[in-house]
Amino acid sequence: MADPKGFLTHGREVARSRPVGERVRDWNEVLVPGSLLPIISEQAGRCMDCGIPFCHNGCPLGNLIPEWNDYAYRDRWAEASERLHATNNFPEFTGRLCPAPCESACVLGINQSPVTIKNVEVTIIDKAWDNGTVKPRPPERLSGRTVAVIGSGPAGLAAAQQLTRAGHTVAVYERADRVGGLLRYGIPEFKMEKRHINRRIEQMRAEGTRFRTGVEIGRDLTATDLRKRYDAVVIAAGATTARDLPVPGRELNGVHQAMEYLPLANKVQEGDHVTPPISAEGKHVIVIGGGDTGADCVGTAHRQGAASVTQLEIMPRPGDDRNPVAQPWPTFPLLYKVTSAHEEGGRRVYSVSTTHFEGDEDGNVQWLHLVEVEFADGRLNRKSGTERRIPAQLVTLAMGFTGTDRDNGLVEQFGLELDERGNIARDADFRTNVPGVFVAGDAGRGQSLIVWAIAEGRSAAHAVDRHLTGASDLPAPIRPTDRSLTV
Repeated sequence: MADPKGFLTHGREVARSRPVGERVRDWNEVLVPGSLLPIISEQAGRCMDCGIPFCHNGCPLGNLIPEWNDYAYRDRWAEASERLHATNNFPEFTGRLCPAPCESACVLGINQSPVTIKNVEVTIIDKAWDNGTVKPRPPERLSGRTVAVIGSGPAGLAAAQQLTRAGHTVAVYERADRVGGLLRYGIPEFKMEKRHINRRIEQMRAEGTRFRTGVEIGRDLTATDLRKRYDAVVIAAGATTARDLPVPGRELNGVHQAMEYLPLANKVQEGDHVTPPISAEGKHVIVIGGGDTGADCVGTAHRQGAASVTQLEIMPRPGDDRNPVAQPWPTFPLLYKVTSAHEEGGRRVYSVSTTHFEGDEDGNVQWLHLVEVEFADGRLNRKSGTERRIPAQLVTLAMGFTGTDRDNGLVEQFGLELDERGNIARDADFRTNVPGVFVAGDAGRGQSLIVWAIAEGRSAAHAVDRHLTGASDLPAPIRPTDRSLTV
């Protein structure tokens, strides 16, 4: 146990953020560089080393949290990194982007503030990179088997790295011009600088993984050709079909899906554009959707110089504290969350529904009309007399995703079956109905968290390795049917 009295003598202390006025003028990560290291040993010492560490249940990766907390407390960073990487291929991604269901399941959180698990995690991996502890791990011998991975998001990268280390020759196909999937173009730079992706890709290249960017399976390369070239295929293409808003005025200029808007801002940071083709500068911005993608749009609009930013959510405002009856420990509670983007300004409006958009004579959106709503008897009802309009010169739709892409021909060319939710169907071994074709991540699970994507990639890699060789020593942390610890 790190510090037997740590949770009694020290309170929770999180990373410091840079002042709002400073950080909205750049695209760097919001945390003060180096601010975690002076406090992290004390924070890791708050870990209770529980007899049954429920943080393991909160995280689908099965991260060995008490173990690397103990190592971090004792400044044994190499051992902490080894324990961290034992279950997680990319802790620098999860340590920055995951909403930390492990902290919601922390036993200390029953009656105190939980351990800052996420902050400890990111400190360990950043220290490991700085110390040169993270090195390529190429296989000792090659199996002679080949695998194609479609998609380079967290699920695809995790599957590719595991299979490469098992000795298979792996090629990752990415339809975008750079590797990373939504990590690259869906996550703003201020949440995770892309240098973290770049150095992981270089590690994977050194291990033997090959990357093919700008190749879309179904358009640039047919499914038939891919199956002829490889012994197995892992589809990790994500659930990129965005939920739309079919109301009058949807066709107006200035109404965009979030994943039309966010990638262009990231491409500016990559040097592809001087200014983004879709910009919030000087505009009244409306973000429809209250989740993480919506918050990403809010923070991006702030940095582009929006005149105002308003975020709309159809659901009521969540509570500030866990409801012990409706959302008991150790489930992941739905709470009111203030992200770094919300700290920077803007307005959040709950329990409203968009009725239509209004434009000018040139077809540009100018107003958004909404009405207040309430849920009663399981139904969504409009409240009479609450209709109003708000100025809107840029609208982003961040209402989630409904399934994998069907427009590029990938599903039809492979002959894949879909489940009732529009995801690619798979059996208990992540196999689709097509022999030798497996599916991992959001493409099979539906829209989910980054930790679930990495866990799926690792588990699918185990299934593929066993399919190719008859047995596998690769870990399989989850089953396709496993779900988050919720009520």
